[in-house]
Amino acid sequence: MSAAGDRLQDTARKAALALPGVSHGRPFTPGLDVYKVADKVFLIVTDDPDEQIITVKCEPEHARALERGYASITPGRYLDKRHWISLGPGRGITKQLTNDVVEHSYDLVIGTLSKSERP
Repeated sequence: MSAAGDRLQDTARKAALALPGVSHGRPFTPGLDVYKVADKVFLIVTDDPDEQIITVKCEPEHARALERGYASITPGRYLDKRHWISLGPGRGITKQLTNDVVEHSYDLVIGTLSKSERP
């Protein structure tokens, strides 16, 4: 079962908020819900009903593999296209995949923090 846009976005929001030390807000524009850990972005959820996507940080090799494997995963919007991917609703975009990419993004950001900065 693939996640439709609203379910994709809701799944990503819930996954992010379940992680330790996460904050969220709309620092860039009212249409982008931004999730951070230690003031570092790891998830962006768009509120545009015509483009229901999420954007997450991803290791470049893993990102390219995901892009090859799923038609609705593309280089990230809004940020460095090498280190970020965007997921839209589509074939194979499941709740589990959504949870996995959100957690992977969070883990990448946590990995850049000193021990004292980690939640």
